[in-house]
Amino acid sequence: IAAHATPDQFEHKVERAKAFYDHMKAQHRFLTGQDDYIFAAMLSLSDLDVESGVTRMEQLYAELKPEFSPGNSVQALTQVLVLGDDNPEAGTHVIALNEAFRRREIRLDKMYTLPALGILSLLPADIDTLVEQVEETYEWLRTQKGFGAWSINKQELLLLSSSLVAVQYVEDLRNGVLTTTVSTSITNIIIAQQAAMAAAATSAAVVASTSSN
Repeated sequence: IAAHATPDQFEHKVERAKAFYDHMKAQHRFLTGQDDYIFAAMLSLSDLDVESGVTRMEQLYAELKPEFSPGNSVQALTQVLVLGDDNPEAGTHVIALNEAFRRREIRLDKMYTLPALGILSLLPADIDTLVEQVEETYEWLRTQKGFGAWSINKQELLLLSSSLVAVQYVEDLRNGVLTTTVSTSITNIIIAQQAAMAAAATSAAVVASTSSN
């Protein structure tokens, strides 16, 4: 908020973030937690109305929940889609992209990678091209020192690979090679997604540590 709002807007943006969070909490009491803070802040910086934004998230959640699990990742996916585009076919496009990945035996529909699937779906690119680029990036990284199976697991490497592909598209957008109707910076959404993932992982580690004690 400090980086993307003027000082006179800080209080207003913080209040909007709290409003988004409270509305999400009201809809999904047990799914909404500290890993949603960063997305609440991102939503507060957007032009989205709180009520209509959360309503759109709920519509997407109802559409996508039968396709994916667990629910917490589906909520993060809806946050990405609402931040990125107002396309009524957003849910259908995500499902089609996921099916294309699964045909290549690539699973981006897991806990930490599902929001990345949403980010890829926002890109102005052909589905098969995206799948090929993520797969090629993954396979190349796997051969590099420090990226072997003992150092980084498959889901973590898929998250990194999909993020690298998305960032390359962002660079092309900035250089005028491509055009898009995506209203919010995909780079910021990637950062938000990875920050949320880190918060979720930290929370899980704390819970595990407490349980073991």
